[in-house]
Amino acid sequence: MNEFLELFDYNAWANRTIFDAAAQLPEEQYFRDLKSSYGGIHGTLAHIVWAEQLWLHRWVGKPNPAVPQRTDLKSVWEAVEAERGRFLADFTEDRLEETRLVKPSSGGEYVHTYRQMFRHFINHSSYHRGQIVTFLRQLGHQPPSTDLILYYRRRG
Repeated sequence: MNEFLELFDYNAWANRTIFDAAAQLPEEQYFRDLKSSYGGIHGTLAHIVWAEQLWLHRWVGKPNPAVPQRTDLKSVWEAVEAERGRFLADFTEDRLEETRLVKPSSGGEYVHTYRQMFRHFINHSSYHRGQIVTFLRQLGHQPPSTDLILYYRRRG
């Protein structure tokens, strides 16, 4: 369980790093459609925030959230991060093999362990942060590094 807590902390650090970089962009670049799966930087950040909230809602038994339409995604994400912290505060190693029924919007029903969902959660956000790094380069900016090893080095 400690490894997952560490990965969740890494994920929060990496998301904050990306949000900080995005905040430096001119509005036109931040909202520009870069013809990717979720448009560009704003759309991809909205997807990350929504997916993190979606998985949390699945874990705590809440209905699926709507995709955030607000421009202040960071405050939405911070609220999700705080709720996830409360959920994880009492989560034990023994619960990692517990399962939840997941019904993706694409259809079907799947049963996953918390271990599987936690791994997917971290991987999903990392994947989309990588897309944002590419967008920043395409727009002529030096993107921040959100590599896990850098997180470890900064943490000491």
